[in-house]
Amino acid sequence: MTAVPEKYLDLVTTKKALAHLATIMPDGSPQVTPVWFDMHDGKVRVNSAKGRIKSRNMTVGAPVALSIVDPDNGYRYIQIRGKVSNTTETGGDAHIDSLAKKYLGLDAYPYRTPTETRIIFEITPASVQVMG
Repeated sequence: MTAVPEKYLDLVTTKKALAHLATIMPDGSPQVTPVWFDMHDGKVRVNSAKGRIKSRNMTVGAPVALSIVDPDNGYRYIQIRGKVSNTTETGGDAHIDSLAKKYLGLDAYPYRTPTETRIIFEITPASVQVMG
């Protein structure tokens, strides 16, 4: 596992930066989605609803990449490439609520539908590139 350089930890811990998550479709073409994220024990965590395209693409072992741009300086960013190392529905609702707190200042995720199942995807960084 590759660590995020200390100088860029603010982008993955405290700033409200979105990550552009790149996954690979079954036909081999790329798919990119802006996502909320956090870091836990050196791994990037993304939350999604079961059945969405990115959720279908992010099976354990799937390669992914994230591009995170500093919201205060568009020329400062970090790219993280790695693989999905774990997926779980356990704690998925609490995790999306914690991301709603980080990004919206709300205690609960306001866009939840009654039928959705939330999934946490853990991504283990294999390489990190930075600029700025």
